[in-house]
Amino acid sequence: MFVPVLVVDAFTPRPFAGNPAAVCITNGPVDEAWMVCIAREMNLSETAFLHPEAEAWRLRWRTPTVEVDLCGHATLASAHALWETGRLAPDAPARFLSRSGPLGATRDGDRIVLDFPAMPCAPMDPPAGLLDALGVTARFVGRTRDDLLVEVADEATVRGAAPDFRALRTLGTRGVMVTAPAASPDYHFVSRFFAPGSGIDEDPVTGSAHCALGPYWGARLGLATMRAWQASARGGEIGIDLRGERVALSGQAVTVARAEILGPG
Repeated sequence: MFVPVLVVDAFTPRPFAGNPAAVCITNGPVDEAWMVCIAREMNLSETAFLHPEAEAWRLRWRTPTVEVDLCGHATLASAHALWETGRLAPDAPARFLSRSGPLGATRDGDRIVLDFPAMPCAPMDPPAGLLDALGVTARFVGRTRDDLLVEVADEATVRGAAPDFRALRTLGTRGVMVTAPAASPDYHFVSRFFAPGSGIDEDPVTGSAHCALGPYWGARLGLATMRAWQASARGGEIGIDLRGERVALSGQAVTVARAEILGPG
């Protein structure tokens, strides 16, 4: 038995940019060991696994090494895949059941809008070794549910950061966001996201990080609607609309590969 798999570049209108995610669509729950093997085989920052459940779609995400609680780009890629393959009507919303509760996706022209939980960021003293590992001076350090957030002076510092990934791996957190105000008027802030503890030295575009970055910069700038750029080598744009305890993250997606992969059993 073979299972359909799509590779979708998320948070970009162009192929071979943004963040690639593999999307595996099955008819029902599958063996855990199979998911581990597929995520390792795809060797992308995340592989999404989808099957229909209770008028929605059960959605899980795996890096090559761990299962994660929330992933923005692979959710955007999953919604795109459901519409593109005809499993959802073009005007139907995508409803997902996940380890982070119900999630949703709708279409708005050529963009996909994700309904995600907002994540507050509490200030904290920098953990020992954090700033040395990043090689930066911080204006602010905080902790969200999953990650550390480090604000630095400017976009050039974000782009020039060259972390010691081995040192970051010892911090016991999913990942570290480094962020600053954008130098370009096209965006409100920029960021990069490092997650060596989850098997990903640098994630190209991280939707879930913007569940924290959005509220953080919204409070700093006095804005509810913003545009952000994740300044990885591939790069990607994220639209942000703050909605109380939820945050709408928007972006585009493009399929770059369609295939079938050996299924479980």
